[in-house]
Amino acid sequence: MKTFKDLEFKQKDNFVSVQARMKFDNGYELSVVAGEGCYSEPRENNPDPNHFLAFEIAIFNDRGDFATKDILLGHDDDIKGWQTRADINTIMMLIQGK
Repeated sequence: MKTFKDLEFKQKDNFVSVQARMKFDNGYELSVVAGEGCYSEPRENNPDPNHFLAFEIAIFNDRGDFATKDILLGHDDDIKGWQTRADINTIMMLIQGK
């Protein structure tokens, strides 16, 4: 089972400081970002993912379409902000269970 610790963050620019993307065997892909223009904590730029307490996530299907609402039942947006590492672990388990 993949968890937050398996995410490989890369430094970005502008309003996103760091981003990790992970593709799962079932075709879903998770994007995890943090930075000044993201729903993260803190909302500031920093190249170190350990600087952040919460992240913004989005989930995509195998066609590249948003699938966040399909995985997170009851959620009504394509992105979900302020997700802790524990929240992201739960989301990753949900994705892998599809």
